[in-house]
Amino acid sequence: MDDVSTILDPLNEAQREAVGAPPGHMRVLAGAGSGKTRVLIHRIAWLIGVEGVSPQSILAVTFTNKAAGEMRARLEPMIRVPARAMWVGTFHGIAHRLLRLHYKEAKLPQAFQIIDSDDQYRLIRRTLKNLEMDEQRWPPRQMQGFINSCKDAAERPRDLADTGDYARTQMIRVYAAYEAAREAAGLVDFAELLLRAYETCRDDSDLLAHYRRRFSHLLVDEFQDTNALQYAWIRLLAGSNGRVFIVGDDDQSIYSWRGARVDNILRFEDDFKDTATVRLEQNYRSTGTILGAANGLIGHNLSRLGKELWTAGADGEPIDIYGAFNEYDEAQHVVNRIQGWIADGGKRSDIAILYRSNAQSRVLEERLIAAEISYRIYGGQKFFERAEIKDALAYMRLLQSRADDAAFERIVNTPTRGIGATTVDKIRSHARAGAMSLWQAAFDLAQNGLPARAGKMVMAFIETIDALDADIEGMALHEAADRVIEATGLKVHHGKGGDEKAEGRKENLDELVSAARAYTPDDDETMDEITQFLAYASLEAGENQAGEWDESVQLMTLHSAKGLEFPLVFMVGLEEGLFPHQRSIDDENGLEEERRLCYVGMTRAMDKLHISHAEVRRLHGSENLCAPSRFLREIPADYLREVRPQAGISQPVFRPGALARAEQSAAGLNLGQRVGHRKFGEGTVLAFEGDGARARIQVNFDRAGSKWLIAGYAKLDPI
Repeated sequence: MDDVSTILDPLNEAQREAVGAPPGHMRVLAGAGSGKTRVLIHRIAWLIGVEGVSPQSILAVTFTNKAAGEMRARLEPMIRVPARAMWVGTFHGIAHRLLRLHYKEAKLPQAFQIIDSDDQYRLIRRTLKNLEMDEQRWPPRQMQGFINSCKDAAERPRDLADTGDYARTQMIRVYAAYEAAREAAGLVDFAELLLRAYETCRDDSDLLAHYRRRFSHLLVDEFQDTNALQYAWIRLLAGSNGRVFIVGDDDQSIYSWRGARVDNILRFEDDFKDTATVRLEQNYRSTGTILGAANGLIGHNLSRLGKELWTAGADGEPIDIYGAFNEYDEAQHVVNRIQGWIADGGKRSDIAILYRSNAQSRVLEERLIAAEISYRIYGGQKFFERAEIKDALAYMRLLQSRADDAAFERIVNTPTRGIGATTVDKIRSHARAGAMSLWQAAFDLAQNGLPARAGKMVMAFIETIDALDADIEGMALHEAADRVIEATGLKVHHGKGGDEKAEGRKENLDELVSAARAYTPDDDETMDEITQFLAYASLEAGENQAGEWDESVQLMTLHSAKGLEFPLVFMVGLEEGLFPHQRSIDDENGLEEERRLCYVGMTRAMDKLHISHAEVRRLHGSENLCAPSRFLREIPADYLREVRPQAGISQPVFRPGALARAEQSAAGLNLGQRVGHRKFGEGTVLAFEGDGARARIQVNFDRAGSKWLIAGYAKLDPI
């Protein structure tokens, strides 16, 4: 069969232009759902089958092992030679392969070992201990982030200028000591893999010349996600003769917080002269309406190369915009729509719920559980299973019962307070010998049986718990939770590092306070409110999440959703300060990345997209009035239709882009109004049904949940 027709026939016009271009530098701007992986694979097949390039002369780089495996599997039948003849893999995988082959040139032991993030963290902790530096003042996670970011920027300790700032001086000191310990042990961390491979090529001219001769063609996928070091390594390997073919989408660059630089794809033609650019704009995933809306949104970004996605398929339905009263109303709306989808024969696995912050999952999980809809947290844990939440709950459990050994073990040195593994082992042994709780054993040993410093630390922990127990007595549940988190330093502990993940952990702790505020205890005189809440949290953590292969709705952050697609997508929480995130609002670059993140979320939807925002949302443990996200105003109104609640059921209202709420009223109350009730407390009016004294009013009470009341007997007081 003719190689040309085999390679080009399955492609559209733009894809053929990219695949069949003469050898040279090429930048392929591949829009969402435009077939970029196919183009990369067919380009390699073209180079081998038509241009006569040897498979050994090709270096192909992608960002995940899964993508690399898929590329090799799809290539082999096309090129009719084993794909292992080529270097196809991730940046780190290729760097590892090079270092194994050239360990002498890299000044590494032949049997060097790779350490993962956890092992690196432990080595940094040992380094801090050897330097006699207090972990409270110099958090290991922060040191780890500093070291890895330096390596990603190709900076060794000797390259870092000492500005005279004491903190920076100490961080450089830790970096240098960590490097010495790592080298002495023959260890290589993930960041070191790439940096050492880059330095080895840079500093060994013979080796560099060898690989420049060998790799005449370098192909890189997801180029918008490359960091400074990865880009520098590609430039180094290419030299003046290598041909570089990159595929990426500047509109989907959403990982700056982990070092990705959108500038790499924007400036590519400046660094690689005579670059040809091809735009892949035909989308094979989404409806015309979804693509038109996404194009309209991303067009507000100024720092982009520009393209317009289109489809030969149907326009599809409008995008539904739902303005909820609060996060509970929003979650219920999502559940109602999912139930309708399932009733019409749709599958749960076709559905994704996307959110900006992990903390948003809690209310959604609660409503899905109540509706008995199976779900999975994609790439993450359920709310009550997250480490920071389990830490806070462990403190509350120990406050309730000093005999809770599991809680004691979890938090006795969390945050770190100088109670090491040796001390804990002694406490365990003493507890076993005396058939007592760990708490009692700790108290006994702190009096007599531990070295002075260890005994002092253990007693300080015991006194902290006792003082906190007295402090929260008589407090409301949410106030107690807030005080526990604050007094124990958990937010500071889990917020170390200051990156996106650390901020997410802090937001989760705030959401735990919101969960406590919203919790409604049973009329059970045998258990107090805290005990009931802890039981509720344990039950929520232990059940209801589907297994990996079960038929289930997928919940995930917008960052996790990149590269995925679903027939039905819900994007929730589009409010100023949440999405776009508050940290980005006053930063033009940050705001553009948030807009790209919204674009990524929208283009995950294949057939139907729902977007929602809330007028009131509890954030950071307190209730806030929310303005709709500016992104809603930036989407062309012709693609939208507003949805608003009527008679307790979400009904579509064909008023494109209005984003306004109906002025329904009953018993002198309006939709969205805050009211008080003698028994149920405060709440928000959600809906009306009927009229006159027999009219029914739906109120979502903060503590008692959603209830229908008869207007003539409701005795609701406006707030």
